[in-house]
Amino acid sequence: MNDFVQYLVNGLTIGSFLALIALGYSMVYGVVRLINFAHGDIFMIGAFAGFSVLTTIGVTGGMALPAVLAAVVIGALTTGVVGTGIARVAYTPLLKAPQLSLFIAAIGVSLALQEGVKVWTDARFKSYPNALDDGQILGGSVRVTYGQLVLVVLSVVLMAGLWFFITRTVTGTAMRALAMDRDAARLQGINVERLILMTFFIGSVLAGAAGVMYGLYYTQISFGMGFLIGLRAFTAAVLGGIGNLPGTMAAGIFIGLVQSFSAGYISSRWTDVIIFALLIGVLALRPTGLFGERVVERA
Repeated sequence: MNDFVQYLVNGLTIGSFLALIALGYSMVYGVVRLINFAHGDIFMIGAFAGFSVLTTIGVTGGMALPAVLAAVVIGALTTGVVGTGIARVAYTPLLKAPQLSLFIAAIGVSLALQEGVKVWTDARFKSYPNALDDGQILGGSVRVTYGQLVLVVLSVVLMAGLWFFITRTVTGTAMRALAMDRDAARLQGINVERLILMTFFIGSVLAGAAGVMYGLYYTQISFGMGFLIGLRAFTAAVLGGIGNLPGTMAAGIFIGLVQSFSAGYISSRWTDVIIFALLIGVLALRPTGLFGERVVERA
């Protein structure tokens, strides 16, 4: 029973990161109908930006909450700027081009980001400073640390903030209208190009924040970390019904739990086999995902 609870706690922690990354995939697809394969590399850049902040501050150990918050904020803003710049240069000029052009551009951006960071870091792993308290909240054999609590709370706050923004603000309403029908949104006076860039900015901010939290939790980062994590997050977005934000959040947590329980009860070597086999099985039975994509009927 103790093992089960421990795997549950670990899965919720991992799932909170995956949900943040998956939301970026889902938002961009909902508005642009683009699978942004560079999104995992945006996550990776966020991790390195947070690493730079923490090493510059000089964190040596123990709970350094102000430093953690600074790293998350600066890492998120850095990736927000990078993601928006990429969208402006590589994606928006191709919005009227065939979808294959956007797809190829996304792959090219992903490779460019990954190789650029590879050269910058000399392909070396970086060890994150220990800025979180390892003290246990729960006693006994179940290990729940204050650091895990901080990371999960930060993830929930970001997800709740996104949900409030999308459902309760004028700009969020405009984004939903744009996702429904781009031409109709333009006729209503919505600045489509500006909203598309804002969508990339928000999705990249979430991925960057997740990158910093991932580095704090796993303590090691590398130039290639975005590929596999990006695929898992993309799987979560598809399972939740890509374009469906609540479904994406739930599916991200679910994939985190699958990862934790499969590694604990079977083997970590089988984790990705199980995750992607699950994806194939779900799509074979329910092509729109577990929660279904939000589909709008057009007259």
